[in-house]
Amino acid sequence: MSMSKSLTLSAVVAIGLSGAALAADAKNGLGQPPGLGQPITESDIKAWDITILPDGTNLPAGRGTAAAGAKIVAEKCAPCHGEGAKGGKNAALISDEPLKGRGIEANKTIKNFWANATTLYDYIRRAMPWPSPRTLSDQEVYDIVAFLLAGNKIIDENAVMDAKTLPQVKMPNRDNFIIKFPDRI
Repeated sequence: MSMSKSLTLSAVVAIGLSGAALAADAKNGLGQPPGLGQPITESDIKAWDITILPDGTNLPAGRGTAAAGAKIVAEKCAPCHGEGAKGGKNAALISDEPLKGRGIEANKTIKNFWANATTLYDYIRRAMPWPSPRTLSDQEVYDIVAFLLAGNKIIDENAVMDAKTLPQVKMPNRDNFIIKFPDRI
């Protein structure tokens, strides 16, 4: 018998014996999990399954206006993004500046880069305000999004953003994105 056949046969026997030993342990109660943590529930998963898709799938109920958003931005966003979200310690959220540069160094803004308005909702709800993410209500997020879109002259300042209207917003840079897996959307 060749050496490789001998090693293959030895591996098969070892795997078979290991499987038999594990089955015996399970039968005797020795194959139990270590008992750490607790089972996750559907409600636990739902609390973190908050992804908003470009077509608006998973957008919550609610509606927002730029006027209401201005008050929230002044209170919760201005410390980092400056007065009127036009730039501060962190990036300007309202800007007419064209896209300049390449890659990570490019000056990406809501108006010159983002492809979908729903992504703006998703990001703000998930990550803002720093350093207390996920503390904004769904209503506050709709208001902030309406304020930012109106401030960037993407929607009318009196437009109402909700689960129906937000996915219909045509972002200025939408057509410059190539969806890698369009069948997954």
